[in-house]
Amino acid sequence: MKIATYNVNGINGRLPVLLKWLKEASPDIVCLQELKTPQERFPIQEINKAGYKAIWKGQKSWNGVAILAKNKEITEVQRSLPGNAEDVQSRYIEAIIDQMVICCLYLPNGNPYPGPKFDYKLSWLKRFKRRTNQLIKMELPAILIGDFNIIPEPVDVYKPERWENDALYRTEVRKAFKELQKKGWLDSLRSLYPDEKIYTFWDYLYKAYDRNAGMRLDHILLSPYLQPRLASGGVDTHVRGWEKSSDHAPVWIELSDHP
Repeated sequence: MKIATYNVNGINGRLPVLLKWLKEASPDIVCLQELKTPQERFPIQEINKAGYKAIWKGQKSWNGVAILAKNKEITEVQRSLPGNAEDVQSRYIEAIIDQMVICCLYLPNGNPYPGPKFDYKLSWLKRFKRRTNQLIKMELPAILIGDFNIIPEPVDVYKPERWENDALYRTEVRKAFKELQKKGWLDSLRSLYPDEKIYTFWDYLYKAYDRNAGMRLDHILLSPYLQPRLASGGVDTHVRGWEKSSDHAPVWIELSDHP
């Protein structure tokens, strides 16, 4: 089974790119972030035509998350991260597909640091930690997948010394990522490629993609129950080079049917 995440950076504006990639890569489950469209303008007909069912939570101009599945039922669990009823940002959607809990997230960027946006990021991470701890305690086959807006290690960014006071690389958020791992969540791509340079995002400015001056922000974390099934994974970096593409590339893993 192939499971992928893709920050599309505006689903309607980049729909041809998304559909081309879906046809080429043929993932079974896809989590999307940064839909940047209100609920009613999600292109469900085109997504259905491509062979996928979908659930989504849109938001005008910003954010927005969706889960797509091919030939599988999607049972929605929740469409916001528990713990703050006043948080209206569309950043989290959770579903059960094929007896797995799929937690699709678009974690806050947090810049500029310091400031209220960074404080919001830290409070979001606390809520997220509570939910992920529940999933570990329940011993469920679960996946945390999406744009975490966290650069976990120096190897995960071009010229790390430039990023020390950036909200993506601050010690507080990197520590939160490490704590997830200590609780039992496996960083699937890093476990497959322990020493390789892996990037999932390249800025539109300064020919970052051409120079491979990127960073790894998009992650797929597996609960202990699923880890023995991890067979392969990668980043479709070539998609970032397509015309009118997102500044992120799709990230994917494959799970075997049996460990």
